[in-house]
Amino acid sequence: MKTVNIALPKGRLGEKVYELMKTAGYPCPELEAGGRKLIFENAEKCVRYFWVKPSDVAIYVERGAADIGVVGKDILLEYEPEVYELLDLNIGKCRMAVAGKASFRDSAVHTLRVATKFPNIAKTYYAGKCRDIDIIHLNGSIELAPILEMSDVIVDIVETGTTLRENNLEVLETIVPISARLICNISSMKFKAETVNTIRRSLEEQVRQGS
Repeated sequence: MKTVNIALPKGRLGEKVYELMKTAGYPCPELEAGGRKLIFENAEKCVRYFWVKPSDVAIYVERGAADIGVVGKDILLEYEPEVYELLDLNIGKCRMAVAGKASFRDSAVHTLRVATKFPNIAKTYYAGKCRDIDIIHLNGSIELAPILEMSDVIVDIVETGTTLRENNLEVLETIVPISARLICNISSMKFKAETVNTIRRSLEEQVRQGS
């Protein structure tokens, strides 16, 4: 079988993904040993791992530097990379939501001001509601926007809702549930189909057992 390059997202999610891969039969002692190496290989299992920034995983896979990778559904919805989505890994669960002050009441008389890191998701969601919006693209501390009355609402990922509650905000609408997805490069699905599908089936079995 051909060696498959696997992009793992750095951080807690990536560690969970690796444990899932390990349990599925694809361990990599090199990776577990730590150090400053960037690429870790288990030639016997035909896998080669590397860590990348979570938001970059889809780029590595789309461009073919990685054959497969794991990325949040939010990234797939926001950037729409040309990749195959193979499997919901049922980890990294959260939701994309609209949040704001509990007292907020939307009025179609005014254009809705929406602060977000995810402008495409926000545009698509509100286009489906035929609602005119003004996108305020921010990269951090999204919760500040409605507090300082720069926006009416925010569109962001919500996991526990603690940050919202501590800032007197709440979820007003849920847009879509989010979880980690196994994705594959389009060409790799053709030329490394045997190995990719074997890994997918092994992971699918682990997901089924864990559900």
